[in-house]
Amino acid sequence: MDNSGVSLRDIAERLGVSVKTVSGALNGGARMSAETRSRIQALAEELGYRPNIVARGMRKGVLPVVGLVAEGVITLPFATEIVRSLDNACRVHGLSVVATNVGATRSAADGIADVRRFLPKAIVYATSYHRVVKLDSRVRRAIKLFLNCRETSDDIPAIVPDERQAGRTIVEHCFARGRRRIAFLNLPGILAGELREDGFRAAHAAHGVDVVEAWLLPATRGTLYTEYAVSLVRRHVDALAGALPRPDTILCGNDRVALEVYGALRANGVRIPDDIAVVSFDNQTDIARRLDPPLTTMALPHREIGRRAAEIVTGTGPAPRPLQKIPFRLIERASV
Repeated sequence: MDNSGVSLRDIAERLGVSVKTVSGALNGGARMSAETRSRIQALAEELGYRPNIVARGMRKGVLPVVGLVAEGVITLPFATEIVRSLDNACRVHGLSVVATNVGATRSAADGIADVRRFLPKAIVYATSYHRVVKLDSRVRRAIKLFLNCRETSDDIPAIVPDERQAGRTIVEHCFARGRRRIAFLNLPGILAGELREDGFRAAHAAHGVDVVEAWLLPATRGTLYTEYAVSLVRRHVDALAGALPRPDTILCGNDRVALEVYGALRANGVRIPDDIAVVSFDNQTDIARRLDPPLTTMALPHREIGRRAAEIVTGTGPAPRPLQKIPFRLIERASV
C-alpha cells in the first residue's frame, strides 16, 4: 500500500488493466498507448496516489537519501552550515540527508555501516576542520565525495576551503588599507594554519613587504591547536603592544582568538582600529558581529561546499574534480 492509502492495484482494478501497466504508466516505463497512459495518470491524480518511495527504493536498491558520515560536523555551530546547505540543496532534487557522527569512539567504518542501512544514493564524508584523513581502502571505496577534507590516497574527489588564498586575500586587504606591519597569531599544528601562513607569506612577497618572523606566533600552547588548549594570546599581545615599532595589524587564526585579542588590546590601552587593526578567519557571526568594533574576517565557504556537494551527488553540476578549492568571502566590518 502507498503512503496515501491508494495502491497500484486499486488503480488497476478501476481501469481494468494490470498492476504492471499502472506501474509503467506512473514510472515512465512499459509500452502502452498515449491514451492508456493518460487515463492511468489522471486517475492516480484524482485519487491522490503517492508512490511508496521505500518500496520503490528497495526494488532499485537505493532510496532518495544521501548518507553523511561526519567527524564533528553536526556538533559545531559554524560547521553545521555544510550539513544545512547540503540538505537544502538535495531536497530540491527530492533527496534527504541522513547524518551520523563518528570520532573517538566510532570509526568511519561504523558510520558507513549506519548510513548504508538507509540504502543511500551516495555517501559523503565530512570533517569539522579542514584536514587530511586516512581511511582503509574498503571504507574509502564506499564514499563518493569528501567535504572539508581530502583522503591521503586522493582517489576520491574532495571539496575543501581555499585556505591559502584566504590568507593572501586578507593580507592584501590590509595592505590596501595602508597597513604594512602585520602580526599573525596562528593556529599551531593544523592544516588550515599552515596553508593560511603560506598565503600570508605570498601576499607579503607579491607586495615587496618583509615578514617580521618574530611576529608569527602560536595562539595556543602545544603543538596542536584545540579549543581547549592553553591560550598564549594575552602574553603575545602584551609583548606586541609594547614593541617598537609595534604591528599596525594583528591577524588572528580564528574569531575565537580575535575575541581574546580584543580584550588584551583594550587591557593595554590600545584602540581598535586606530592604533592596531584586528582581522581574522571563519566569520563566526555570533562573535564577529558582536565585537566592538565588528570584526573584519574571512568567511569559511561551508554553505558553498554543501551546495557544490549536492550538485555532484544529484548529477546536476559539473563532473567532480579530484580536488576542488572553494574561496572564502571577505566580510568587511569596522576593525581595520
